[in-house]
Amino acid sequence: MSKASFLRVRIWLTALVAIVIWSLLGYQHYNGGVPSHHILADETLPSFSNWWGALLLPVLTWILLYRIEKRVFAHSNTVLSMQHVLYRFVGALLFGVVLSVFFTLGNTNVPGFMLLGVFALALFLPVYRAQCLLGFVLGMTFTFGAVLPTGIGLVLSLITAVLYLAIRPAFLFVVSKLTRKQSAQV
Repeated sequence: MSKASFLRVRIWLTALVAIVIWSLLGYQHYNGGVPSHHILADETLPSFSNWWGALLLPVLTWILLYRIEKRVFAHSNTVLSMQHVLYRFVGALLFGVVLSVFFTLGNTNVPGFMLLGVFALALFLPVYRAQCLLGFVLGMTFTFGAVLPTGIGLVLSLITAVLYLAIRPAFLFVVSKLTRKQSAQV
């Protein structure tokens, strides 16, 4: 895939996301009103209207697809890199959908465990990348709007980046030193 064709994909995907979110907001507007969501589902905290998603989601999609493009074309094997991007995007999309379904069904334990699982997964996989954030936000948008998943996703991305880029190498360094000492003693 060339940069020109990726730009076309970027334009089409951003337009698709914009059309879908605007259609969803139009449907909600004419069928009971566009909902607002309180931070942490606490009535005492401020709420965000889903209308913000009409602006936030297309802009977020455009920016994150730009970041994905930079990462993909930085590698010599763009096909393999695109496959990794697609797998991570679909995984994060499914994660966001499953998290939303459990929350909607009233099961608050499973989403908590799922979020803890992301931290464990971050020690092995780079789940902080743009495709994961985009999939996570898109997967949760129908249930929570765009603002809360974006905020939660950004915080999760920051935490998982620290885990993958700082904690993981430190842990691997300590393990390599310990195994080297043990093999030298034998």
